[in-house]
Amino acid sequence: MKASDHFVKCLEAEGVEYIFGIPGEENLDFLDSLSRSSIRLILTRHEQGAGFMAATYGRLTGKTGVCLSTLGPGATNLVTAAAYAQLGGMPMMMITGQKPVKKSKQGRFQILDVVEMMKPITKFTHQIVSVDNIACRVREAIRLAEEERPGAVHLELPEDIAGEEITDSSPIPASSVRRPVAEAKSIALAVQMISAAKHPLLLVAAGANRKLTSRMLCEFVKKTGIPFISTQMGKGVIDENSELFLGNAALSDGDYLHRAIEHADLIVNVGHDVIEKPPFFMRPGDTRKVIHINFFSATVDPVYYPQVEVVGDIANSIWQITEQLQPAAHWDFQRFMAIKQAADAQRIEGFDDPAFPIKPQRLVADVRRTLAKDGMIALDNGVYKIWFARHYNAALPNTVLLDNALATMGAGLPSAMAAKIVHPERDVIAVCGDGGFMMNSQELETAVRLGLHLTVIILRDDSYGMIRWKQKNMSLADFGLTFGNPDFVLYARSYGARGHRIESSEALLPLLQKCRDEPGVHLIDLPVDYSDNDRILNHEIRERSAAV
Repeated sequence: MKASDHFVKCLEAEGVEYIFGIPGEENLDFLDSLSRSSIRLILTRHEQGAGFMAATYGRLTGKTGVCLSTLGPGATNLVTAAAYAQLGGMPMMMITGQKPVKKSKQGRFQILDVVEMMKPITKFTHQIVSVDNIACRVREAIRLAEEERPGAVHLELPEDIAGEEITDSSPIPASSVRRPVAEAKSIALAVQMISAAKHPLLLVAAGANRKLTSRMLCEFVKKTGIPFISTQMGKGVIDENSELFLGNAALSDGDYLHRAIEHADLIVNVGHDVIEKPPFFMRPGDTRKVIHINFFSATVDPVYYPQVEVVGDIANSIWQITEQLQPAAHWDFQRFMAIKQAADAQRIEGFDDPAFPIKPQRLVADVRRTLAKDGMIALDNGVYKIWFARHYNAALPNTVLLDNALATMGAGLPSAMAAKIVHPERDVIAVCGDGGFMMNSQELETAVRLGLHLTVIILRDDSYGMIRWKQKNMSLADFGLTFGNPDFVLYARSYGARGHRIESSEALLPLLQKCRDEPGVHLIDLPVDYSDNDRILNHEIRERSAAV
C-alpha cells in the first residue's frame, strides 16, 4: 500500500467526510488515493476559501474540518484561515505538500519552512518524514484539534514520503475520553456567590456555543430567572427572543447592556475567552464579582481577572450549579428589566424605514423575517456585523456565524457554503460588504458547481465602510477608503449564479423570500446607507442608554 493510501485510510477512520482545497504537483499521490476514498474532495478556487470552509465545518460539527494545499504559495494562502480557526476555537487540520525530503530535485524552488511558519498559529505542526509515523501523527493532530480549546493543526506530507510503500497500514483508533468535570468545591462556591448576589447577571460567550451547553443554560435561566446577555460569538445559545435577554455586546461600551453590566454585582461569565473582544472591562477597585465558567482557566489580562473559576466541562458545570441553586428572594432584576424595555424599543427603530439606499436596521429586520428559527446567516467582517449582532435575535446556537476573534474579511461566503454543506436542509444567507465579498468572490463558481442553494447579499457602499466609520469617529478626513465595483448582477451571471439588483427597500423582503424558495445560488446587489452609523452607534445609543 502507498503511504498516501494509508494517510487517507487514517482520515477515513477519524470520520473525515470532506477535504476542502486545491492540490498541487506535490499532492498527486495523495489526490490519487483520495480518488478511491469515501472522503469527498471539495475543489475550491483559493486556498483561503478552503480553509474558511474547513474551519466552519469544524465549528458546526465539533469534528475536525480538513483542508489541502500544495507547498509554498498554496501553504501561505492557508495562513489567514489557520489564524481564523485558531483564534475562533474551530477544529481544523491543514495538509500541505512538500518537495522530496530525501533527495532534492529542484534546489530550493518554492521551498519554505512551512512547519516553522505554522507554529505560532496552530496547536500542532509536523513534517512527516517516516511512513511508519503517519497513523500516530494523524491521530495526534485530530486529537489536539478537537481537544479544548479547539483550534488549527498542520501536517506536511512530502512528495517522496507520500509515494513510499508501507506494510503496517492500520490506523490508530481514537481513545474514549470524557472531559474532566469541575471540582465540587468550586461548584459550591459559585452557587454560594450567586445566591448571595443581589443583581446577578449571566453572560454567554463563544465557548458556550454547543448544543448540550445550550440546553443546560436554558434550564439554568428557566429555573433561576436570571437575565442574560451574549457576546457576538455567543449569539443564539439561549433564545434571544426571551423576556430575559438584555442585549448583545456588539459595541465596546456605552450600550444599554453596559448599563446592565454596571448595575450587576455579580457576572456569571460562561464560555468567555479574552481572544474574543471583551464584552466588559474589569478595573482595579471594582467591587463587582465575576465567576469564570469554562473548559479551561482564565487568561489573566488587564481587563479580565475573575475572582472565582469553575474549570471543567461547561455543560456539566452549569447542570451542577442549576441542580444546587435555588432562586433567592432578595434577587432584584427591576433595573435590568427597565434597561431591556428601553433597549428593545431602540432596537426596533428603523425596522420598516422606507429610505433607499437601505438602512442597516431595515436590512436586519427583513433578513430575520425571511429565515426560520433554524435559518443561518454567515457574516463577513464589516460595520453591518455590529447591526446584526445588536438587532438580529438568534434563536438557536450557531445560526449566526460571525468572527469576533480574528475578525477577518473574506470569510462570509466560504462560511455560508460550509454551513449549507453541513446543513443542506436549512436556509442559508451570506451577508457581505463589497470589500469583503471581493476577497473570495471566486468561490461563487465553487458554490454553483456544487449545486448549493444559498443567497448572498452584497452591501454596496463602494468603500471599506467599517474603517470609514472609525475614521469619522476620530474626526479625521474622509480619505483613502473608496473604490469601484463590478456590475455584481453580471458578475454573478458570469459564474452561472442568479444576479438580482435592488432598487427600493420595499423590494428586499419579497426578493429574499423568492431566493429562499427557488433553488440555486442567488446574489443580491443591495446599496446600503451607512450615514447614520456615527450618530447612532457612537452618540445616540450612549446618550439614550445613560438616561435609563
